[in-house]
Amino acid sequence: QVQLSESGGRSVQAGGSLRLSCAASERIFSRYYISWFRQSPGKDREFVAAIDWVGASTYYSTSASGRFTISREDTKNTIDLQMNNLKPEDTAVYYCAATRYSLVAEVPKYPYWGQGTQVTVSS
Repeated sequence: QVQLSESGGRSVQAGGSLRLSCAASERIFSRYYISWFRQSPGKDREFVAAIDWVGASTYYSTSASGRFTISREDTKNTIDLQMNNLKPEDTAVYYCAATRYSLVAEVPKYPYWGQGTQVTVSS
């Protein structure tokens, strides 16, 4: 059974920072690539950031580049997303997802998803 669980979402003012964490089961963490996505009300789910097995390569959406940082914590089996200089348009439910493919952004390539964590950024 695939297990992914997000945490860290909350309400924050524009310009603030948050750190999201995705905890994965050992089976998932060791066999799949894990990335971050988000979905705002009325919009499609969109890619945010991806990381490779060893954390040497990362891939960001245009909106995340320069403000967000994805990282791996191998001792904890987590993939974290540090989000700085948050904007109201970053308000969304943030999901982590697992795939067999490295550094891909397409939602259909991710068969496994967590339940999501809500991030709300107020102006």
